[in-house]
Formats: sequence, structure tokens, C-alpha cells
Amino acid sequence: MLRVEILDVLNVMKYCAETSHYFSKQNTNKIGGVMTRTHDFARYIGAFMVLLISSPIFAQDVSPPSGDPAYISPDARLQTLFNDGLALTESPAEGPDGMIYFSDITFTSAATEAGWEAGHIWRYNPKTGETAMFRSPSGMSNGLKFDAQDRLIVAEGADYGGRRVTRTDMKTGKSYIIAGQYEGQPFNSPNDLAIDEQGRVYFSDPRYVGHESLDQPIMAVYRIDPDGTIHRIITDASKPNGVVISPDQNTLYVVSNDNGSFDVGRITADIPTRKGQMALLAYDLHPDGSAIFRKLLVDYLPEDGPDGLTVDVEGNLYIAERSLKRPGIAIRSPEGKELAFIPTVLPTNVGFGRGENSNTLYITAGIGLYRINVMKQGYHLPR
Repeated sequence: MLRVEILDVLNVMKYCAETSHYFSKQNTNKIGGVMTRTHDFARYIGAFMVLLISSPIFAQDVSPPSGDPAYISPDARLQTLFNDGLALTESPAEGPDGMIYFSDITFTSAATEAGWEAGHIWRYNPKTGETAMFRSPSGMSNGLKFDAQDRLIVAEGADYGGRRVTRTDMKTGKSYIIAGQYEGQPFNSPNDLAIDEQGRVYFSDPRYVGHESLDQPIMAVYRIDPDGTIHRIITDASKPNGVVISPDQNTLYVVSNDNGSFDVGRITADIPTRKGQMALLAYDLHPDGSAIFRKLLVDYLPEDGPDGLTVDVEGNLYIAERSLKRPGIAIRSPEGKELAFIPTVLPTNVGFGRGENSNTLYITAGIGLYRINVMKQGYHLPR
């Protein structure tokens, strides 16, 4: 895809406007001159349109949003902010500095001649439009969240990754392992994160890729308490992926995305697999941090299930749904009813901006980072 700076687009727009004004004053008797200038004007208009539609600030080949305008305007448009990831971007989260942090899961199966890349965390600046490397290697980071103290919590996966959960002090840059193993064994592949208002961290531990042995007997959801103790709290979600907590702290939503394999890098077309549960699940979250299954909200079979998800201040869910027939962000009520839909390329995760950007929804999909404005404000931990 052709790439241009926003300034280039604006310069061409300015030239077109000035040229249009110039032509309005031309003497129509000067046929040759006018025809020549008209040809030039048409050429620059064409150049502007090429620049406009190929610019990274506009997302192409997706339909406009649909559904209840109380949740998203039909005029809202998806903007491309970054499209230079290596393999799979994940988990956008706005930090205390106003930057948008997101993972780039590099997969060793995507190795280049330079060798295996060990995962990255990128940092996007909404004010300048620039994206720079924040951390590399990242331990094959996947889920990212900032806690109430503005510390970065990272779920590091398998495939030569850390298989752990870490916490980084954004002021000092120091990182600490807050979950490295359970019952003396490494985790499968920590995937996504949620944090409650008591400071407890919840994370899913499936396995989708990686050569390492599976050392846990089940793919589960765990809770890390502020005192450092770790509890396995959900074992009946088949293959848990995205997790999020409702603003009232009473519900833990869990995505079950069982693709039938624990190492997609070694699965070829001639190896048959069978999908397991593909669903959005709701669990009652008790004050002590325990969780009891309440209800299956959405059954996605025979399509693929979702990935990550987030929540607005009213408790509505914004879910990265990965059906090949209809990929995008579904806005759903707390009961699972679809309220609106934002088509995208195959998405992985979503996260809201903060402060004056609380209505901005950031989306990771493919190898890119996108954003779109919605009508509701995102929920964040009280500070």
C-alpha cells in the first residue's frame, strides 16, 4: 500500500483548492491554455484522491458501522494508525503518558533471514501520529493493561516467550514478575488480562502456539491477589481467551475460543481439527474474587469465536469477533444482544482511550492499529 504523510495530503488539497480558484478566473477564449491547465487540475485531483484513499489515516475495504446510533454514528469511520507489525498486533491500552501501547506477537514461524523476533510492544503517539518501539524483546507479550497505579501489566505467552505475567513501573522502567508459575509448573501461555477495583489481576491461560510442553493440566483463568497469591478460579471455559470485568464488578466475562489445536504453527491443511466451544460466557464475580458460571451469552459456532473485549461505563461490551464471514467489533449489551457493529479486518482486541479520548475505541487487527469514535465512554479503573 502506498504511504504518505498527512502533510502531503494537506498540501495536495491546498494545491487543488488554489488551482480551482485560479481556473474560475480564466478567460475561456484561451482554449489551449485552459485545456492544459484543466488537464493539470484533473491530474492533481486524481493524485489527491490516490493519496487520500491510500493514506494510512483511512482504513480501506471495510463497510461503515451499522446498528443503533446511540452507540456509534453511521458516519463514524475507521482510521488506520499503524500497519507495520510483523505478524499479529494485540491489546491496545492507553498509558498514563497518553500513548497507546500494543503488542506485536511475532511468532517464530514468521521468522525472517535476520532470525526469530521475540515479540515487541509498540507505542503510538496520538498527537504526532508516530509509532515507536517501546520494548523488544517483549517476552511474546499479548494482553496489556494499566492498573490504578498506572503500572503496565503484561501477559507474556509461549513460543519462546516468558509464559508469565509481569508488572512494569512506568516511572522507573523496572519490571517485576507477579505470576511465573502455578503449583510449581509454568503457565501454558498467558493471554489476556483484566483488573478489578481491588487491584486483583485476572488472566486467561490457553495455548495457541509454541513448542513448549503443556505443564498445566487445564486451560484456565487465574487471579493474582495484591499479596502475590495466585488462584485458579475458572476451569470450565474450555479454552479461555479474552477477559473483562463489568463496571459494577459483579460480572467476569470470558471468551471461549477453542480452535482445536494448541500449536497452530504446526497445523497444516491436511491435518483435520475440530473446533470446541466458541462462546461468550458470563460468570458471577463474588467480592472475594471467586467466579461461578452464570450463563452462555453468545454461541458463535459454527463460526470462529471472538478474541479480546472491553467494556464501556454503562456495561456494554465491545468484542473483537473473528468470523471470516463478518469480522469486526460487535457492541453488545451485558446480556449479549448485538446493538451495533463495526466492520474491520480480522480483529484481535479493543481498548478505550482516556480523558478527552474516552470515546475513542482503539482496535488491533492483522498487523495494524486502528481507531474509531463511538458514542459511549470507556470504563477505566478509578484513580
